[in-house]
Amino acid sequence: MTVRCHVVMIFFPSRKSVTYVNESLRQESCIDYAMVSAERDVVDFVVLSPDINFSDHLPLSITLTCCTSDSSCCVGNRAVTKNLTNEIKPAQLQLRWDHGDKSSFYEYTGCFLSHLLAELDNRCASVSDKCCLVSEQHSDLQEFIDYVYDEIISVLVDASNIYVPTYRKNFLKFWWNEELDLLKEASVESNKLWKAAGKPRQGPVFDKRQSSRAQYRRRIRECERMSTECYTNDLHESLLTKNNTIFWKCWRSKFESVNKCVEVEGSVDANNIVEKFHKHFSTSYSFNNMRRAESLKEEYTKLRENYCGFPLADDIYFDTEMVSKVIDELKCGKAADIAGLTAEHLHYSHPMLSVILSKFFHLILRSRYIPKGFKHSYIVPIPKIKDCRTKAMSCDDFRGIAISPILSKVFEHCLLKHLQLFIASNDNQFGFKKGYGCSHAIYTVRRIVNRFVSRGNTINLCAIDLTKAFDKVNHHGLYIKLMKRHLPVQLLVLIENLFSGCCACIKWESCWSVDFVINFGVRQGSVLSPFLFAIYIDDIGNLCRPEHCLYTILYADDILLLAPSVTLLERLLHDCEYVLSWLDMAINFKKSFCLRIGQRHDMQCASISSFSGQVIPWTTEIRYLGVYIVCSRIFKCSLDISKRSFYRAANAIFGKIGRHASEDVILQLISSKCMPVLLYGLEACPLTKTVISSLDFVVNRFFMKLFKTSDINIVKQCQREFNFSIPSDILVRRGEKFVNRYRQCDNIFCKYM
Repeated sequence: MTVRCHVVMIFFPSRKSVTYVNESLRQESCIDYAMVSAERDVVDFVVLSPDINFSDHLPLSITLTCCTSDSSCCVGNRAVTKNLTNEIKPAQLQLRWDHGDKSSFYEYTGCFLSHLLAELDNRCASVSDKCCLVSEQHSDLQEFIDYVYDEIISVLVDASNIYVPTYRKNFLKFWWNEELDLLKEASVESNKLWKAAGKPRQGPVFDKRQSSRAQYRRRIRECERMSTECYTNDLHESLLTKNNTIFWKCWRSKFESVNKCVEVEGSVDANNIVEKFHKHFSTSYSFNNMRRAESLKEEYTKLRENYCGFPLADDIYFDTEMVSKVIDELKCGKAADIAGLTAEHLHYSHPMLSVILSKFFHLILRSRYIPKGFKHSYIVPIPKIKDCRTKAMSCDDFRGIAISPILSKVFEHCLLKHLQLFIASNDNQFGFKKGYGCSHAIYTVRRIVNRFVSRGNTINLCAIDLTKAFDKVNHHGLYIKLMKRHLPVQLLVLIENLFSGCCACIKWESCWSVDFVINFGVRQGSVLSPFLFAIYIDDIGNLCRPEHCLYTILYADDILLLAPSVTLLERLLHDCEYVLSWLDMAINFKKSFCLRIGQRHDMQCASISSFSGQVIPWTTEIRYLGVYIVCSRIFKCSLDISKRSFYRAANAIFGKIGRHASEDVILQLISSKCMPVLLYGLEACPLTKTVISSLDFVVNRFFMKLFKTSDINIVKQCQREFNFSIPSDILVRRGEKFVNRYRQCDNIFCKYM
């Protein structure tokens, strides 16, 4: 169809006005137009004249009536649909609680949540702890639970909309001051006076307007030019308070490159990309083997018929103190959920909210009904690799992080406290346990290897990577695992309802996909998901048999197999495959490798094969929990990647603020942000004097660059003056502290090692 275009000004000849004005050249013209098709109706057209506008072009305002009912206008219909969809999603603007009226927010939530407290008291009194509800009463209670959830969300969102301003990212300038406010006010007043005088092009009114505008604009440029120096002072204050959240938020807002990943699978349009992610993640949350998934469902159905589990303890409840403590421990500055709520909404609300939530959670526990709002989340694709601008990215290069509803997180935190007795995993699973980290797993592997090597033996390692481990968890298999732990049936029903009927959508930049149902997997970002996943693969930890010199070390889904011979390693791999196949999990053989350490580490060995005939290759280096273990006569780690990462991070900081910030600020940044990159996990690794000297050399080279010297004596003097600890000093203290902490662990596996 040929679309005829018309100039909007033709429709409103009386409003014809100049749209380009150059004060210095004293030129003006009507060179800006808006073009519309003949089929559309133009309701209004205005050339705006704002009081603050440093552009030569004046903004245009056009009001149109668009018909979207015509089926032939497919593009228009789709655009309108997208806009309507975005209106119900969290706004792309950020809530600025530091500029909000927190006291009014506090009073508003206390006033408009009070009626819920009385309604919950009446409903809780009518629900007996022991009696069973009839279907009609249960249905009514479900509607009431959904009503309470919606009402809480509505009050909190309305309160923040009224009392907390929202701005787009980087809208508020950190260098803005009171002087600029006065200059801006003077510029606005002079412009209004000039308009009232008939917009003269000469005379004292015109000169006053031009002088105010010029002074205001010049001062803005001066403040922008000085912003880097002011910013480094803010950085220094953030460092002194050790507030990493504030530090990185400021750093990214000023120095982060805008050239993020914009191309995925050859597409740069955000709408197309979000559809690709929708298709990818909706298929990721599925089974690996249909027959195995059906078999797990049948097994679950048989066990579930007569299952009762341990009796529910009488002390399981959600009191106000527990809810308040959970809310206080929530971290601020996180992304808003699908309803637009953040932890700040709960932190700054009236204490009555904790009382309401405790009674609300009590009803959920008794009815075993999960509100619909708890099951709706959105997924943000995060690149797995660091360099996402030079590599052609595909959907497989992203992991989906689910942003769960904030009230659901509070409920899961409270529920987790009552599930501790039923979610314990083997001691050789070091992930998701308080007081344990990657260093504990690495040090355990080191101790096992040293035990073999010290006796003149060679040990074989196999690092296994699981294909989309969290996304492929079979819910029926998970419920079977929980039933084998004799979880009370009331809590089992609660978890079943928590995972059933969940839906999610994909967020990419400012675009949102349609919702899709999640029938498999545990969401990365949920509170319970890590612990339930550890239970799901806990049988792999049972394959560890120290009496036969066979070991399995786990950290979440990172699995490391150790055996004294190639034959035993292959047998252990087959046992692991059998467990994973029962769970409907699959090994990613492209990212799984084998390695030998010991006197015969360089001997050529037979290939390790799986049941399906896949071969796991032997390699000279494997990456395990961020540490690169090298094929050698002894347990040895490669630090080349750590050194390059340190240089990259240090040069990034120095390149941004090196010319403006003081040496003290730069060195504190290097100490707090770059040194952890260089020394990651080294407290658990064996370090010789040569290795430690090479780490000191990396730091000394940066000092030479910073202070423009090649004299090592001057470098050491600068390190003493600025009280900067080099790796040789840090690692000695850190290593001793870690070993003492490792020996005091309650973990039986650590004590055995």
